[in-house]
Amino acid sequence: MYLNNDRTSKVVQVVVAVAFTAGLAISPLAFAADQAKDSLDASATKEVTGEIVDMMCYVDHNAMGPKHADCSEKCIKGGGPVGILSDGKAYLVVGEHKPMNDELAPLAGKTVTLKGKMASNGGVTMLENAEIVKK
Repeated sequence: MYLNNDRTSKVVQVVVAVAFTAGLAISPLAFAADQAKDSLDASATKEVTGEIVDMMCYVDHNAMGPKHADCSEKCIKGGGPVGILSDGKAYLVVGEHKPMNDELAPLAGKTVTLKGKMASNGGVTMLENAEIVKK
């Protein structure tokens, strides 16, 4: 049978209290670490080479490639969000605090290199202050 005495119950209470307090103390650190993984150094300029797509059709029904280039161009010209696909990842693309639709619409379905600052939040990664790299 289990022997219950005051000393054993006090030790159990202390162990449980310490474990609970440690969990509470560590949880903000775990949350901060999770948030840090989802953000990128926005000051770092990166080059991304990939296909220009309209994000509406890409996200909705995986539309990309030369067969979708005309539709993608129309959607981008119409003001739809524009993105670049590179190495299996999609990045939302914006210029210097404004859309780049006019510059990127004619390049829909084509492979280009863009340069800009990476930012990420909530699982969405964006190439901001983007500019087309002339090669």
